[in-house]
Amino acid sequence: MFTYIARRVFQTTPIILGVIFIIFFIMHLVPGDPATMMAGESAPPEVVEQIREDLGLNDPFLVQYVRYVSNVVQGDLGESYRSSRSVTEEIMARLPTTIVLSIAATIVTIVLGMIAGIISATKQNSWSDRILMVGSLLGVSFPSFWIGMVFIYVFSVKLGTFPTSGWGSFSQMVLPSIALGLMGAAIVARMTRSSMLDVIRQDYIRTAKAKGVKKVLVIYKHALKNALIPIITVTGLQFGSLLSGAVIIESVFAINGLGRMVVDAIKVRDIPVVQGGVLVASLLFVFVNLVVDILYRKFNKRVDAV
Repeated sequence: MFTYIARRVFQTTPIILGVIFIIFFIMHLVPGDPATMMAGESAPPEVVEQIREDLGLNDPFLVQYVRYVSNVVQGDLGESYRSSRSVTEEIMARLPTTIVLSIAATIVTIVLGMIAGIISATKQNSWSDRILMVGSLLGVSFPSFWIGMVFIYVFSVKLGTFPTSGWGSFSQMVLPSIALGLMGAAIVARMTRSSMLDVIRQDYIRTAKAKGVKKVLVIYKHALKNALIPIITVTGLQFGSLLSGAVIIESVFAINGLGRMVVDAIKVRDIPVVQGGVLVASLLFVFVNLVVDILYRKFNKRVDAV
């Protein structure tokens, strides 16, 4: 198992380098002059040129890229053009909020999605199956920001059950977590149903039932364990969607997370903050894919360890 993990970590290294290059290249193409933005539109040309020289913007692209990679390896993501603060410090101040939001939304995705999928599979073609599948279709169809605004109107404005914005208390976490996790729950529900239906039709499941094994044990001990592989895949991929969806949800619920920080930085063309925020989000997604690979190996010994 240790060898397998070491190989997967080694294989992610070129992916991380590729991600850094793509992000740096795209940010390099963004229109606008950071030096002019920092100095002001009315600044003398010699002041603007001095800022460009200090920032290394006059250097060739490859020189700037190598310097950026070297700084990233040391944990230095540059300084914000707007606040002159370390980008690393700004990200670390916002990142825990986004991670907690994403984890909470992932829990909603897994719990609601798997419960709905298992019920639909075990009660195939029943009214509960039809209702849950229609609900999952609606969940996939409605974007998270629209669900969030509906939640605010119903549960905050009309009922006054939950606060409209903010982050920190449990009551402030409920609405954004559910709004962000519902779409993923709908996708996981459909995948769980499909995977469970394939498994419960196998001979060993019928044999277990014939031996008098309780239905609950048959479903949760035998069928679900063997149906987990595609569910793990979908759940891992959904985490990336949750990170991107957090950008909108954080804006809707006025949450000071990584996503909202990036949106605010885009508005003022604070390139280092945008670059650092997108890079950290991308690295989180790569890390989650690595965890999914490890879970593959744990739940299915037949997965190739090479």
